[in-house]
Amino acid sequence: MASLVFDIETSALPLESFDEGQQEYLFRDAGKLPEGPEREHRKAELAQQLSLYPLTAQIVCIAMVNAETEGGKVLYIAEDSESELPETGAVKFTPCVDEADLLAQFWELAKRFEVAVTFNGRGFDVPFLYLRSALLQVPISRKDWLGYRFQTEPHCDLAEQLTFYNVSGRDGAARKFNLDFYCKAFGIESPKSQGVTGRDVTTMVGEGRFREIAEYCLRDVRATVQLFRIWRERLSGIK
Repeated sequence: MASLVFDIETSALPLESFDEGQQEYLFRDAGKLPEGPEREHRKAELAQQLSLYPLTAQIVCIAMVNAETEGGKVLYIAEDSESELPETGAVKFTPCVDEADLLAQFWELAKRFEVAVTFNGRGFDVPFLYLRSALLQVPISRKDWLGYRFQTEPHCDLAEQLTFYNVSGRDGAARKFNLDFYCKAFGIESPKSQGVTGRDVTTMVGEGRFREIAEYCLRDVRATVQLFRIWRERLSGIK
């Protein structure tokens, strides 16, 4: 069964893309504080969080790997979308002209796979993809990835599987950890080992470091592939 392991990277939209009412809404919590360092600190925190929401951020990269063959593709927005860059192993890097182009290519590829595999995709990646695609009027080829929660087909979310569907809540034996922590615990090289995290992406976009974003996203996916194999062999019961 063909399994597509993927991850997305997102970047906050420029503040000037929101009108005065929207900006007031976004920073309302900071506005409740008296003028001074505390208010500015809270405003900076809220600005950092804008990359987490599909109404205030865009998808700038999607990395995909076939869990069985390890072949794949990394789609990413870049200023120079005309020239394709060298492949890394069996993975091809493809620059896209804009987010709509990136999403259209992703959905065309996604429909070829029976199962999607993510880490926290049910809570983040998939709803983000759905809403950004709807906003940009990009047809969605797979609308079944947020169906019945307690199954691993057609979407296997490893964050759900490794917490046994949050069986013990925030503080129990099966509490949720981030991908970096799971990787280190299971002896997988962390995608953050080279000093880049998701929090850096918005800054990196502003600096034009598109290829670095793509390479970081691919490291996330390759780590997720290894974690998926461990889950499948040791915990899932799938033969």
